[in-house]
Amino acid sequence: MSVGSSAKSRQRSAELRVGGLTKISTCDWPGELVATIFCQGCPWDCGYCHNPHLIPPTSEDTIPWSEVMDFLASRRGLLDGVVFSGGEPTLQAALPDAIRAVRGLGFRIGLHSAGPYPGRLAQVLPLIDWIGFDVKAAFAEYQRVTGVAGSGAKGRASLLKVLASGIACDIRTTVHDLLLDEMALARLTTELETLGVPAHRLQPFRATGCTNPALLA
Repeated sequence: MSVGSSAKSRQRSAELRVGGLTKISTCDWPGELVATIFCQGCPWDCGYCHNPHLIPPTSEDTIPWSEVMDFLASRRGLLDGVVFSGGEPTLQAALPDAIRAVRGLGFRIGLHSAGPYPGRLAQVLPLIDWIGFDVKAAFAEYQRVTGVAGSGAKGRASLLKVLASGIACDIRTTVHDLLLDEMALARLTTELETLGVPAHRLQPFRATGCTNPALLA
């Protein structure tokens, strides 16, 4: 990369809107000790979301990228990696350059995504070491969870890209019986088996952070 290209890449990475930073985590990348960067913004509005403050694309409480990088530089040799979470990290065009900047510090990279932007996900898959991929429901039934028409087709396209990449992955589904009953889970399991998903993990709904009264009841 030329000096000019490197400078432009640093400038673009600084545009990443960071809604939060967990300085040490043992649960965001199973088996790894990581810091987690929470990217601001998500195009979907899942009822069980436990980070609803990260759904808006902008916020007055974002953390400057320079502060994130300064912190990570101080943790070289102490952390196994860095996870980009959200929100939905692939919403932001600055994500690839931000990942490159963190890789440049020597960290392995994890990503949490639900795949609403298959093209953008494809851009970053070669840059990451692991992905936690959220499958919401059987793909024809996504709108019931995300509130967005056509979201299932995008989720399916992104899942296929993850599977084709060969990257280590944790494919998981959050379960709340108002959104996914036993029959819905059976339909989802059948679809994933047809696609050749090697393992699928169910994770229980967490009330922490959720603002949906029906689900909390």
